[in-house]
Amino acid sequence: MRLINRLFLAVLSCVLSVGVFAQTQDSMGIAAKDRVAPKKTKVFLEHANTLSFDKERNAEAQVLNGDVCFRHDSSYMYCDSAYFFEQTNSLEAFSNVRMEQGDTLFVYGNYLFYDGNTQIAYLRENVRMENGQVTLFTDSLNYERIPDIGYYFDGGLIVDSLNQLSSFYGQYSPSTKLAVFNDSVRLENEQFTLYSDTLHYNTGSKIATILGPSIIVSDSGTIYSSRGWYDTVNNTSLLLDRSQVVSGDRILTGDSIAYNRELGFGEAFGNMCLQDTAQHVMLEGQYGFYSEKTEYAFATDSARFLEFSQGDTLFLHGDTLKMITVDSLYREVKAYYGVRFYRTDLQGVCDSMQFNTKDSVLYMYTDPIVWNEQYQIYGDTILVFMNDSSIDFAHVKQFAFAIQQIDSTAFNQLKGNDLKAYFEGQVVNQIDVLGNAESIFFPLEKDGSMVGMNETKSGFLTIWLKDNKLDKLKIWPTPTGTMTPIPDLKSDQKYLKDFYWFDYIRPKDKDDIYQVVKRKVQDVPKRSNKFVH
Repeated sequence: MRLINRLFLAVLSCVLSVGVFAQTQDSMGIAAKDRVAPKKTKVFLEHANTLSFDKERNAEAQVLNGDVCFRHDSSYMYCDSAYFFEQTNSLEAFSNVRMEQGDTLFVYGNYLFYDGNTQIAYLRENVRMENGQVTLFTDSLNYERIPDIGYYFDGGLIVDSLNQLSSFYGQYSPSTKLAVFNDSVRLENEQFTLYSDTLHYNTGSKIATILGPSIIVSDSGTIYSSRGWYDTVNNTSLLLDRSQVVSGDRILTGDSIAYNRELGFGEAFGNMCLQDTAQHVMLEGQYGFYSEKTEYAFATDSARFLEFSQGDTLFLHGDTLKMITVDSLYREVKAYYGVRFYRTDLQGVCDSMQFNTKDSVLYMYTDPIVWNEQYQIYGDTILVFMNDSSIDFAHVKQFAFAIQQIDSTAFNQLKGNDLKAYFEGQVVNQIDVLGNAESIFFPLEKDGSMVGMNETKSGFLTIWLKDNKLDKLKIWPTPTGTMTPIPDLKSDQKYLKDFYWFDYIRPKDKDDIYQVVKRKVQDVPKRSNKFVH
């Protein structure tokens, strides 16, 4: 009865595992219809100390004891005792079971049932498969000599010279060196641990192929991926399907990421995004990279920088964007060529720009223009000083020009060597002009009508605004001025020299920052002396 029960359990185990095995083989490229049935050859008894027949239990079984050895083709099987079923070309082995195939594959266990016709071995209890530097541990292993694959289905562990891999289901091919793992997969390395749902691993190359949701955890950070590969020898990987590399406060995401853990370098292709959760900034582009060691980031191709620390997000675009760590706390963002940015209270364009989180200053170079509500400011260089992401003031250096639109033909204007526009909330409330100050204003009556135009010249000028209207004006030390009634105004009197209205260039929303808008030919300044009429 004991023999019959064991045979029944062995056959049942075979039936239950065949479906899983076939599915996994198909995933390795071995379709069920393409598998060739093994050629039937005879199993031979090579040695046993005693041989007898148990006629009461099974007349066909040869009962073998002591130094038992079987041979099937090039494979040898050893045990302390066994039942040999010569008619069915199968055997059942007990205690100190050992299978040898050539001089490279050794399988150990407490129990073995071997079917010589199918060439499948069923090993149970304390099973160990050794193949060079690779060892597989499990309590239930089925080994198919054709096509040379062993698989477990109730938990197992594979160890090589570098890594240790465990899972609920797994298989290993000694000839191809390929291992397949499913369900609760864990790859442990001295430097990291990989958790996965589905994983393929080559014990020769030590490359793990990720085929399901996976997490790689190390001291330097965490990787999230559902498809790709990881070279555990060189610590390099290619991560697909919107993978993420997390390093401290930085999160690098991309359609695909080439990552070198040793160098701490990630290169992202397609919808790249680098987010700094501490500084509340984000760098985007179709291509980019990030160095963990130098904390240097680069983005290009539809590149965009976002700053969202106070809820009102700044959207900034340039052909090339760079983010540099000044020290462990502060970031420096540089933008080059065709820079455009948008925020609800501030918009701007320039050729190149730099933003420092340490002093919260936005530096704009080469033809910079800034807009706030109906105000436009431009000059040679503009510095925008931020305070907790709100605008404190804008400083225009050299050839400073500020314009406020009244209607389609009337504009209040300020001009000088140096200009500072101060903000309260999201609107301008004071403007200081230093050196060669000039102004044009259209005072409004209570009913909103214009009666004339004031034009002044002085060394210095300050205006105070209330509800976007002129509240007070101070000019010194020796101001000159004229008042011209509206009916007497000629069109060329309404504008100071070098007046340009660039509303057509102004970014309209966060998506408009990608538009390429060039200045009209007539709006390109041609000045030999900035302040001489």
